[in-house]
Amino acid sequence: MSLIKAVIRLLIVAALAHATWRVGSAYAIHYRWVDSVRETTQFRGVMSNDDVKARILELAALYDIPISDDQLDVRTGGEHTTVEGSYSRPIDVLPRVKYNWPFRISVDTFIDAGTSRTKLPQ
Repeated sequence: MSLIKAVIRLLIVAALAHATWRVGSAYAIHYRWVDSVRETTQFRGVMSNDDVKARILELAALYDIPISDDQLDVRTGGEHTTVEGSYSRPIDVLPRVKYNWPFRISVDTFIDAGTSRTKLPQ
């Protein structure tokens, strides 16, 4: 009887380790993308909001982030750039069990005026 309990405990630990690895990997990719978005908005120079949004979507494709144009909002106010958005990614939390895990992005940065040669975008 104790052998069966040990096998069951081992299976539970293995399932938890698998789920932690899958979810942790997805969050690592998400945070690398968020850092790239933050860098893009901070050093945008004279790029328009549409150019910044296009660059963010390019980065999303590079990191395999499933986000579309309508799920992302880029706004500028003075020397401030704000990016808001959300998406979900299917994650195998258990073998053959997928869950659509929600992710949000909320980046608020000051534009580094030292990188631009003309006026900041309005």
